[in-house]
Amino acid sequence: MSPRARLAIGAVGALAAAGILSGCGNAGSSGTQAPAAGASGAGCAPVAGSKLVVLDDDKKLQNTDNVIPAISAKVAKPELVAALDKVSDALDTSKLIALNKAVDVDRKTPKVAAEEFAAAQKITDGLAKGSGKIVVGSADFSEAKILGELYRIALTGAGYQVTVQTIGNRELYEPALEKGEIQVVPEYAATMADFLNGKANGKDAASVSSPDLDKTVSGLKTLGDKVGITFGKPSTAQDQNAFAVTKEFADKYGVKTISDLADKCSGQATVLAGPPECPQRPKCQAGLVQVYNFKAGTFSSLDAGGPQTKSALKSGSASVGLVLSSDGELAG
Repeated sequence: MSPRARLAIGAVGALAAAGILSGCGNAGSSGTQAPAAGASGAGCAPVAGSKLVVLDDDKKLQNTDNVIPAISAKVAKPELVAALDKVSDALDTSKLIALNKAVDVDRKTPKVAAEEFAAAQKITDGLAKGSGKIVVGSADFSEAKILGELYRIALTGAGYQVTVQTIGNRELYEPALEKGEIQVVPEYAATMADFLNGKANGKDAASVSSPDLDKTVSGLKTLGDKVGITFGKPSTAQDQNAFAVTKEFADKYGVKTISDLADKCSGQATVLAGPPECPQRPKCQAGLVQVYNFKAGTFSSLDAGGPQTKSALKSGSASVGLVLSSDGELAG
């Protein structure tokens, strides 16, 4: 499972990415399931279109997966934290979408995209000067690489000698961060909080993340303190589960929020697309039913916020699909 897919199915224990999810659905399966039990009404048939729009999660189903710098406590001096916080201050979700578009759609390198953004946002202006060597670790997907490059630029501007190292998934880089073998990693508040909680207290531990960012970050920092990891300022940029429709669908049925979708589109004609695990996941179909009372007529088993789901939406095969909120294809 790719690091980005950590978000697309909903947390069922912090070590899910290590393989727990493999028993919860047939990886790679596809096809459309029979109408969901309880679905009634006409629903909203898919509408093809070229542009995807995200429905507002107005009842806060998703937890707060805001981008946040994770820092080895061994190097967390004020001038270093301040440089990373400058990156957080410059980011929001729309800007993160644009950065992802620059790399994933426009085919720029993460380094070039980050340098252009940093220059436009004046990220290195006014930074206090530190010194020493810093290794920024990065997960192996484009968004993490972009963020790693942004951290490199800010830290270099603050006087550090910085290298960026692509390490892989959280199970590999988090222990290295604890040991101080790498010093900085771009992280996601809710996912990292649940990961550390699961590692410390078991996969069935009650979640410390929530739709409230302050509560999530408070829990995250408490867990981090126990293992020698501190955290900088969370940005407003989020990479988390989202539900998208085509603009044409939104216009035809008059939906802007997930509550609108539930009120107007629960019923037989509505097709929900997502990964095989979605029907059982608390941040996917199960959550849509519990929080919004949204009942799709059928579920199309595709991928976790990936090209299959987005293609199904655009081609008119799915009414609504699970995507990631910072996906470059959501750019205006």
